[in-house]
Amino acid sequence: MDYSLAVYHIIVLWFIFFPSQTQAPAARPKPSALFVFGDSTVDAGNNNFLRTPMKSNFPPYGRDFINHIPTGRFSNGRLVTDFVASYTGVKDIVPAYLDPTLTIQDLMTGVSFASAGSGFDPMTATLSSVISMEQQMEYFKEYKSKMEMLIGKDNTVELIKKAVFMLSAGTNDYIVNYYGLGEPVTQVMYTNVTAYRNYLIQNIEQFVKELINEGARKIAMVGLPPMGCLPEVITLNRYAATHERTCVEPMSYVATDYNVYLENKLKDIQISEAKLYYADIYKPILDMIRFGTKKLGFEEVNIGCCGSGYVEAAALCNMNSAVCEDATKYVFWDAIHPTEQAYYYVFTTLRPVIDRVLNDYIN
Repeated sequence: MDYSLAVYHIIVLWFIFFPSQTQAPAARPKPSALFVFGDSTVDAGNNNFLRTPMKSNFPPYGRDFINHIPTGRFSNGRLVTDFVASYTGVKDIVPAYLDPTLTIQDLMTGVSFASAGSGFDPMTATLSSVISMEQQMEYFKEYKSKMEMLIGKDNTVELIKKAVFMLSAGTNDYIVNYYGLGEPVTQVMYTNVTAYRNYLIQNIEQFVKELINEGARKIAMVGLPPMGCLPEVITLNRYAATHERTCVEPMSYVATDYNVYLENKLKDIQISEAKLYYADIYKPILDMIRFGTKKLGFEEVNIGCCGSGYVEAAALCNMNSAVCEDATKYVFWDAIHPTEQAYYYVFTTLRPVIDRVLNDYIN
């Protein structure tokens, strides 16, 4: 037998006895859908259909989005939830639930119930005339009823069971409600900021437990950002605004304290039927602000791209506003919300958590 024929026989025998070694790797498991609840960090346009000043469905918002469309996302482009949906293979972007043009496929693969201006304190949503977390939950129940009519009850149960749920809210509760209202909240309803934190954590626990009762099995809860570093918060703080626009440390401390308690609460209420995940956005946002100009390619870290960058957001950031030429150089798009580039960086830091979720579909 010559050499070439011998090699041929070896190859044939390899295919016969070791077929698993030559097969393509199995496709990575993916969620059936992505459902989102919260505030402007994850609102994909639900506020477009409300009578509220908390809207962003006009230029220059959406300047760098697909086809340059202002969808109602409070940024120049995509949100973290859009990147998560794409990374997990669910869909390219997560649409708003109230969008009347949604298809059955849009609904089946997940939607955002979030509303800019909302929070875990019902009063927070009332102040801005937006969708409270309680109403977002009611919309989810309405969604389930719709799906039961479209695909049947058993299929809907399976869809919800295999979906991922993301919750992102809390910032408005502090910067708009607790500190914004002043005496009526801080001194009458709650004796101090610790009491208010406990109240919010209690509401979060109730919300998470209700999601589990509704069939959710994988829930990711996003913590607070460094609130004292938001451009608008810096501007409204006289000391911080006049000292090279430094972060308002007491506000950021409130966020770190809240995040510790939130993470511990998720561990406390963890049950065998469902998995809860804590997603930290505090560190990546603070890293962009502290090291963005030296390590991450940003040039402006404490003002927004829109207008002066000090106070503009929502209606104040509009088609008549001056806008920076390259938003990728900015951490913030307006005086509160990050740019698409910043959201993408946050997403990259969350990938270990996302991968844990995906791995749990195997285990």
